[in-house]
Amino acid sequence: MSDKMPSAWFYRLKAAQRDLIARAGGIERSAEIASLSKSQIGRFNNAGDPELMPLSAVLMLEAECAAPLVTQVMAELNGRRLADAEVGEAANACIMASHAEVVVQAGELMAKGAMAFADGRLTPSEAAGIDRQAASLEHAVSDLRRAAASARVSGLTVVGGAK
Repeated sequence: MSDKMPSAWFYRLKAAQRDLIARAGGIERSAEIASLSKSQIGRFNNAGDPELMPLSAVLMLEAECAAPLVTQVMAELNGRRLADAEVGEAANACIMASHAEVVVQAGELMAKGAMAFADGRLTPSEAAGIDRQAASLEHAVSDLRRAAASARVSGLTVVGGAK
């Protein structure tokens, strides 16, 4: 990065990298998986560091987590979406739990935003917190959409009734 402020795309990628590192088990575990040093992974995990993760590390960590967190952001930044090859039957059974999780995450995002905006200014730390919470909501919505897609295929009995 140069002297000027990084762009929004940069912060989206850094947030996805942090989510991927967390999901892979933290800095030390991610370093082992990606065959990189802990200090390199630490730089990728630091929102203020301009260094982005190399593609090989992204692929190894995403494979370990079975979650294309960085790849999904890269696709979205290019106007594309990822689609799962198959939707599991387990999603049908957890649609109500997925819906509840979306409601919880949305409430937490609203609360975090309200607290951040209460004094009339938004600090970089507050913006990062809002971004992390938005990522949690985004993940919950993704799970709900998978469950809903499965329910559309096979139907769902909510309370003791027939399909």
